[in-house]
Amino acid sequence: MSKAALKKALKEIDRDGLAEIICEMYDARPEAKEYLEFWINPDADKELDKYKQKIFKLFFISEGKPRKSPGFTDIKTRVKYFTSLCIDYEKTADLMLYILDIYLLWLMERRHVLTHKPRVEKFLDETTVYLENHGLEHLYSLRLERLRNDLEEIFERGDKPTRRGWGRWWR
Repeated sequence: MSKAALKKALKEIDRDGLAEIICEMYDARPEAKEYLEFWINPDADKELDKYKQKIFKLFFISEGKPRKSPGFTDIKTRVKYFTSLCIDYEKTADLMLYILDIYLLWLMERRHVLTHKPRVEKFLDETTVYLENHGLEHLYSLRLERLRNDLEEIFERGDKPTRRGWGRWWR
């Protein structure tokens, strides 16, 4: 259905019908519930903290133990939802840099890191483009450069050797 068809259909519904549809949507879809709650009480900082916690849970289990592999489709979905809620570009940039921070922490705990290099570089490029497009380089360039250097150090380290077999213990 197109947006024009939706507008036409909504014009034909009275006020009570619209209220009923909105309440049904609120009950049926978590995304709609989240959007409507933010619309009623817009607090971007609270929403940013909530999304940071959601991102952290994608990388780590409750006690800081790293997950096997974070779901990057879920991460991109979270960024998309946050962007649809919050129009403040600085908050979205902060969330994107937070994802890189958490990714760095996750990689520090992992043994096999080289397979993640293309994904990290792609997300770094996307974040850089986002900052440039919205004129936020002056605010976040130092943080981004620090992240870029730290991630490069991890990839230079490469994969840690496994400690299997007696031969590796004696070397």
